[in-house]
Amino acid sequence: LLQETCKEVSKSTEKRLNDKALANLQKRYRNILTRAEKELPVSLPKPNGKRGRLAKSDAHNLWERLKIHEAAVLLFAKDPYVSFTNNRAERDLRMSKVKQKISGCFRVSEYAHAYCRISSYLQSMANKGYNPLIAIQIALAGETHKIWGE
Repeated sequence: LLQETCKEVSKSTEKRLNDKALANLQKRYRNILTRAEKELPVSLPKPNGKRGRLAKSDAHNLWERLKIHEAAVLLFAKDPYVSFTNNRAERDLRMSKVKQKISGCFRVSEYAHAYCRISSYLQSMANKGYNPLIAIQIALAGETHKIWGE
């Protein structure tokens, strides 16, 4: 259903579903979740004398998250600025995580903020089609106002 909706959204000129189609999507989504609940494996009762929560199956955990976070799951069909996947966000965070793993950590939070700010600037410039070296030259020359229209 979600992949089908993604194709439908990407074909539309507005990059989102109209209200009627969105209501239909929610109805179908909830119907699938209701049918899926019946297919979930039965949870075993808690053994006597054992403490803590009972482990749930992967299928049950997935079903539970899809049910709880329905609005977030379907947001790509409602808001044209939300992408279907989070691949872009993961790619944006990957380099900072690699840097953190290599060096062990950012020594001071200021350095982490500076790294994120520089990285964000370079990614934004790359999205606008600028070479990273040219983007650095523009920043050092103080000419970013020409690009951002400030």
